[in-house]
Amino acid sequence: MADPIRTTRAERSEYDAVIVGAGLAGLVAAAELVDAGKRVAIVEQEPEASLGGQAWWSFGGLFLVDSPEQRRLGVRDSLALAREDWLGSAAFDRAEDEWGRRWAEAYLEFAAGEKRAWLRERGLRFFPVVGWAERGAGTARGHGNSVPRFHITWGTGPGVLAPFIARVRAGEAAGLVDLRFRHRVDELVTEAGAVVGVRGANLAPDDAPRGAPSNRDETGDFDLRAPAVLIASGGIGGNHDLVRAAWPDRLGTPPERMLSGVPAHVDGRALGMAAASGARLVNGDRMWHYTEGIRNHDPVWPSHGIRILPGPSSLWFDATGRRLPPPLFPGFDTLGTLEHLARTGHGHSWFVLTQRIIEKEFALSGSEQNPDLTGKDLRRLAERLGPGAPGPVERFKERGKDFVVADSLTELLDGMRRLDPDSVLDTANVEREIIARDRQVDHEFSKDLQLTAIRGARNYRGDRLIRVAPPHRLLDPKAGPLIAVKLHLLTRKSLGGIQTDLDARALDADGAPVPGLYAAGEAAGFGGGGMHGYRALEGTFLGGCLFTGRAAGRAIAAR
Repeated sequence: MADPIRTTRAERSEYDAVIVGAGLAGLVAAAELVDAGKRVAIVEQEPEASLGGQAWWSFGGLFLVDSPEQRRLGVRDSLALAREDWLGSAAFDRAEDEWGRRWAEAYLEFAAGEKRAWLRERGLRFFPVVGWAERGAGTARGHGNSVPRFHITWGTGPGVLAPFIARVRAGEAAGLVDLRFRHRVDELVTEAGAVVGVRGANLAPDDAPRGAPSNRDETGDFDLRAPAVLIASGGIGGNHDLVRAAWPDRLGTPPERMLSGVPAHVDGRALGMAAASGARLVNGDRMWHYTEGIRNHDPVWPSHGIRILPGPSSLWFDATGRRLPPPLFPGFDTLGTLEHLARTGHGHSWFVLTQRIIEKEFALSGSEQNPDLTGKDLRRLAERLGPGAPGPVERFKERGKDFVVADSLTELLDGMRRLDPDSVLDTANVEREIIARDRQVDHEFSKDLQLTAIRGARNYRGDRLIRVAPPHRLLDPKAGPLIAVKLHLLTRKSLGGIQTDLDARALDADGAPVPGLYAAGEAAGFGGGGMHGYRALEGTFLGGCLFTGRAAGRAIAAR
């Protein structure tokens, strides 16, 4: 009889675990199982080029608490402060939040404890300047990060993935892992109330590049068996119909047109399969989308959008030309801004800024938009820290359909009108707001809370060095040219999903584990069906995949 570990993939159909999805959460779980000597099949409907899933496209930001990087910059953080920020943002208020809250507490302990050392053992390093994302809604106990916690991985998303891909590939070489690309799961196999495997269709080979649409031509079927099946297939951000169906009234009306921050295959199919097998889906109305989306001038997937990661200085106007109220400044409150803009009845808004601001404050989300950090290129990084905007930002300014660049305010407003086919933009009010705001810069005092926030941000060494421009008049010719950016809603993350216990076991409607079924990453609401509650603190999505994938792998290995 053949050694089961050395049996060829064609012959083998039984494993210790089957993992649905080859993204970060699934790879982390598989790495843990390989370390335990378990046999694993990873099934993924996309081609091999898409190994790593959404994490590959990410900026690589990770939430850490009281790190050496923070302390070197004079940031005083603590687990108690992070917990207060998290709970103030999550605003847990439902009976089904019990497990999400438990996961949140466990994750905070991880982020303030072994997370950094665990990642460094796997070769990850961090950019020395810690970013300050989600600066908050304006109160000490409300939403937002009280201090900078966004640690950028040296290597961005691909750098986060690399050690886990390497471990899985080593397991593949040792005969412990089967990576089965072009395998689309259509059904979880259930016997005697337990999930015991997966069934689905083999899809025709496809040389589509990473993230691009691939064919759905069926060439056969498959049936794989294991005592543990892990759903690690992501959320629904690529399926706008599901996003609209889940959209809650509290966020207003979803716009008719949205950009996609994730590939089209992030479609939520596996969530329905898990529910059909008895798993409880919770908090589907909690979601995380961005309002600073711009159309990609070089798209990979349909409606491909890129998010601007803004500093706090750009003036923000709704589609009609009204300035957004405090504290809805760039980078402060993602969902607060989303709710405000959705209630205007229009699907876009505007930034107005200067060349001086774009050079200091604009970054673009995504590994491909940050070749210096992604490629660990010190020469390119030095260029980022020097004068001028980063190359990808300048290319968007030159080629992007959503950018207006002008030498005068009259020319800028004319350009904005050309990008306003519905003629709802009150450019006269935009002009009044810019002039009034500039008067507030002429002295060191101000009633403009955005200017106060900018000056406060520059008290942080990291912001002063590379992130926040000194306050200046927008109409100062020396700061020009003037720039306007038309912004769109960009779909991204599901904050709800399959409810799980702290061993990543999927739970049924009565709170009991569904035998054999596990969930991790976005499919599990990053833990418990919603560890973020209503709002996230950023840097917590990749971290949630790492944490839940690790927990799932270890729990399955210990069966």
